Amino acid sequence: MNLSPLALFFIALIAGGVFAFIAVPVAAGIGAWLQLWRTLPEKTVLVYTLFGKEIGEVSEPGVYFPLSVFGYRAFLLPFFGKCYTVDTRLSQSYIRNQLVNSEEGAPMGVGIWFEMFVNNPSNFLFKNANPRASLAANVSTAVVKKLSNLKLATLLEDRNALSKSVREEVTPTSSQWGFSLGSTYIRKVAFSDKGMKAGIELKVVNRLRQVTAGMKQEGDNQVAIIRSKADQQASERLGEAAAVRPQVVGAVLAEVRKEKAVADALFDLMDINATLKSPGKTIIVPRGGSPVLLNVS
Repeated sequence: MNLSPLALFFIALIAGGVFAFIAVPVAAGIGAWLQLWRTLPEKTVLVYTLFGKEIGEVSEPGVYFPLSVFGYRAFLLPFFGKCYTVDTRLSQSYIRNQLVNSEEGAPMGVGIWFEMFVNNPSNFLFKNANPRASLAANVSTAVVKKLSNLKLATLLEDRNALSKSVREEVTPTSSQWGFSLGSTYIRKVAFSDKGMKAGIELKVVNRLRQVTAGMKQEGDNQVAIIRSKADQQASERLGEAAAVRPQVVGAVLAEVRKEKAVADALFDLMDINATLKSPGKTIIVPRGGSPVLLNVS
């Protein structure tokens, strides 16, 4: 059966497509299962064991071939070995409300933040069943050990020195478990007793009220002093005016008396004005009339 070149081309194209979409993924899956090659991301370490014994580690990121690293043992790894993946990236953790007592007997809650990363994958996997939980428990124990029975002022003010002492306490044990402890910082120190919190808040509120009342009283005292000085100055001025008034009035009247007509008219006008302002009755009698007044009802 003779096929044209065009038919052969289409047959080859279909066969290539089937091979590309079916055979290649199948072959890749078989190769990955047999661990003929592996792809390793950054900050990741692969630890290999064979027959329960560690045979090596791979930490270089990229594509690598276990056959070139472990030799003939690479063919036994899928059947009798195991590969552990260890993340060596920097991680952070925060432990809340670790209870300690100050020297004064005040119960305090301490929160501590710390960084850690795996620097020995072998110890991390095989020295401790749960190294992260053990490290957190170790940090908690170090906080209680180093911070208990300290003065309250020290707990509230010297956090940097206390954080350093906690880190120095935890570092030797964490190294045995494959960890390297990074920055450690006591972020929070607070009163854990609700009754004590309420008492401190009440004292603060009362103190603020006392300070506010004192400031108000001081302001009132200053205002009273200013008013007193103003009243004193006004009284002095009024006293001086009252003392000078007779002299001024007398001098003016002396000048007026020099002109008899002016003086008589002035005094008559003053008498009339005083009479009009008087609360009593005023009876006006015509000139030349009878001096006898008759009450006609």
